[in-house]
Amino acid sequence: MARQILQQCLDCQAWTLSTKCPNCGGTAQAAAPIKWSPEDHRAGVRRKMYDVSSKEWTEKLPSLESLEDMKEDSVISYEEE
Repeated sequence: MARQILQQCLDCQAWTLSTKCPNCGGTAQAAAPIKWSPEDHRAGVRRKMYDVSSKEWTEKLPSLESLEDMKEDSVISYEEE
């Protein structure tokens, strides 16, 4: 089951309530991040569990495209419409 109810397809950007897109059959992911509270009493336990201070953990984090690439992609998608 998905961690968030509302999902968005990574391929066609359609909205769905499942992790599989009903339009194209692609993978859908959470449309919004999970709620977080600065008063989270379990944060220390999770940091230990995921070993966030290790080099391996930081290398596994996703990275964003460069700002130039994002601008080019937005221009291309705008021109297609």
